[in-house]
Amino acid sequence: MMNILVLGTGCSKCKTLEKATREVVEKYGIDATVTKVEDIVEILKFNVMTTPALVVDGKVLVRGRVPSHDELKELLTTKFYQI
Repeated sequence: MMNILVLGTGCSKCKTLEKATREVVEKYGIDATVTKVEDIVEILKFNVMTTPALVVDGKVLVRGRVPSHDELKELLTTKFYQI
């Protein structure tokens, strides 16, 4: 099972990324847990200075922007395993 973290303090972009990530996981049946992390101390542990950020199994894949649904699908299915 994939562990997905959405890092963000609660801004609209952070909420948008969380919603989009949950939609992609559900739509494509991805075996993953999605957790929203709002604690700034926890966010900084990932060396992220610009939110929102997407962390998959401990790797920061996106920071400072909200990717499209298609990009999220690609990141969470094929591309992630090539990193």
